[in-house]
Amino acid sequence: MKLEGSRVFLKPLESVDAEKNLHLEVRNRAFFEEYSIDREESYYTLEGQLERIKTNQENMNQDRSYTFGIFLNESEELIGNIGLFKVERGPAQSCIVGYVLDKAHNGKGYMTETIRLIVDYAFTELKLHRLEAGVKPDNLGSIRVLEKSGFLQEGIARKDIKINGKWADHQILAIINEDM
Repeated sequence: MKLEGSRVFLKPLESVDAEKNLHLEVRNRAFFEEYSIDREESYYTLEGQLERIKTNQENMNQDRSYTFGIFLNESEELIGNIGLFKVERGPAQSCIVGYVLDKAHNGKGYMTETIRLIVDYAFTELKLHRLEAGVKPDNLGSIRVLEKSGFLQEGIARKDIKINGKWADHQILAIINEDM
C-alpha cells in the first residue's frame, strides 16, 4: 500500500526500513521528546525498531492502528511517521492521529500534505467518521498544520498524556467526515 502526494508518499514501514527509522529517531530524539510520549531505551535500537514495525503490521492487520513512514518523492528519504491510533469501530468510527517529522524538514509544507493524505485515507478507505489529534498548546506549528488540513480546535484536555515524565495538557483538534 502506498499513498501518493505531490511531494511525499506514505507507506507502512517494513523490516528493510528499520535502520532508516532508527536513524530518524536517534537524530531527532531531543526534538521529538519535547512533544512525544516517553520511550524506553530499547526503542532506540535496531531490535526495538524491528519490533515496532512488526507490531505496527499486526495492528494494521487487526484494524487497531495504521502507521506509515513519510518519504520524499524525489529521494525516497524517510522524513517522518504518521499513524491512525486507537481505531474504534461501531458507533464511534474514530481514531487518534499522531505524527513526527524530522526537524530539518519542518516548515516546508510536508506535514500539511501528509495530514491531507492520511485524512483522505481514513475517510475514504477506512470509512472513519472522526479523527482527533492532541497537541501541546505551545506547539503552534503543529496546530497550524492541523488547522490548514481542516481540523478544528475543540478544547484543552488537562494533564492528558505524560511527556518527559510530566503530565501535559493537550489542545484537542478534530475533523469530521461529513459524508458519513
